[in-house]
Amino acid sequence: MATIGLIRHGITEWNIAGRAQGLADIPLNGEGREQAVRLAGRLSKEPWDLMISSHLCRSRETAEIIAAAAGIGEHLIDERICEMDCGQLEGLNEAEWLGRWGPEWRSLELGMEKAEDVSHRGVFFLEELYTRYPDKKVLVVSHGALIGLTLQHLLPQVFTTTYIDNASLTLLTKINNNWDCLLYNCVEHLV
Repeated sequence: MATIGLIRHGITEWNIAGRAQGLADIPLNGEGREQAVRLAGRLSKEPWDLMISSHLCRSRETAEIIAAAAGIGEHLIDERICEMDCGQLEGLNEAEWLGRWGPEWRSLELGMEKAEDVSHRGVFFLEELYTRYPDKKVLVVSHGALIGLTLQHLLPQVFTTTYIDNASLTLLTKINNNWDCLLYNCVEHLV
């Protein structure tokens, strides 16, 4: 039985400023690196077989810190688990969105990737991962929207919100062809 650990990357300056990062390649800040180190300390107490991360540097750096501390030799990059493309919202915060497009900005075509496309991308990735590594423990470092929307698609009765904390850990497994969430959005290692 595979266990998949979903990790949202550590915090960035744009996270703090409330700016939509999307596909912008924004690095971790000092706090984000410290979050990754703390999560690595937690994960180093368990055996993990493989690490996969998004190609964006905030995700990749989080994965590299964890893999080094936890002794995970294999670190793969997969662009399918990158963040939602935020289109014209990238680099801006909500006040700026409202200033440019008004309170109905969500109804406008601003070049954003559709939520259902993001969730399908995430579900397809997890299904393939489960098939390819049926008896492995795999860590996946990705992004808040991708993780949240994927969980909501897999287990809609459980996940009514898509919010995921930076440097959080969520554990999934699949039993009798049904996905199960063993741990959700855990940040106890950051306290």
